[in-house]
Amino acid sequence: MSLINSAISSGARKAIACKTIGVSVRTIQRWYNDKSKQVFEDERPTANRPTPANKLSVEERALILETCNSNEYASYPPGYIVPTLADDGLYIGSESSFYRVLNESGQLAQRAPTKLRVNNSKPKEKVATKPNELWTWDISYLATLTRGQHYYLYMIVDIFSRKIVGAEVFDQELGELAADVLQRAVWSEKCVASSYSRPRVSNDNPYSESLFRTTKYHHSWPKDGFKNIAEAREWVNNFTYWYNNIHKHSGIKYVTPEQRHNGLDGELLQKRRETYMAAQQKNPNRWRNDIRNWDYIDEVSLNPERKDVA
Repeated sequence: MSLINSAISSGARKAIACKTIGVSVRTIQRWYNDKSKQVFEDERPTANRPTPANKLSVEERALILETCNSNEYASYPPGYIVPTLADDGLYIGSESSFYRVLNESGQLAQRAPTKLRVNNSKPKEKVATKPNELWTWDISYLATLTRGQHYYLYMIVDIFSRKIVGAEVFDQELGELAADVLQRAVWSEKCVASSYSRPRVSNDNPYSESLFRTTKYHHSWPKDGFKNIAEAREWVNNFTYWYNNIHKHSGIKYVTPEQRHNGLDGELLQKRRETYMAAQQKNPNRWRNDIRNWDYIDEVSLNPERKDVA
């Protein structure tokens, strides 16, 4: 303060003097009283602050931890847990509250195995507005217990619903096999046959990559490899059922692919919205902004074009 006052008395501006010694003007204003010309201690660290009206109670925090650590939700992040509870008409707290409680309890480590995503180039944009309008396919390796041997997982996913419409395992990679998998998927979904007899070359895209990522980081994935092709096929069948009927996909507002494929997601999302609104009305102090957006997704793009803003 002596340096600041000396500089000001010599004609310097207070802002320049504060900047020179690395102290903000607002800090000086808190320290110094112009009327009494006295310096006071910063009272912020010892100030008495009222408890926020929206602060979680001890019981609510305990319930969040109990829910997150239950067998049903131990492997899932808050983004999955909160909407799943809302499907049952339950609202304990927001996702940010879940994250905050987990962080303060030292439990914010990755709740499921994962790896870094890889960005790849993408082809021309395509748009889907209903199920069975746009599919994407790809092939991935399945390791075996025998060094140097692996199987091939052919998988087709519906872009709009994220449903796996075709998934088969073979011991070789052939275009004819891919065509057969596609044909069986078309029959299963009762679709109009494609205009070409065999699928074109598969291109990496976010949907296929995300699906294979979920496949290989599922908790039941055999990290040492499959014993034989029969075991691999059985595992893929079980995974496909789980993914389509149980797994709640973050990209489609945490409904299952089967629910969205069959047009049931609109009603589910409306029920969630009502649950959130009831929770907001019950305790409005807990909500700083509007409730989470549970609007129906009516359009999905594959490799969307970048929209530059002028």
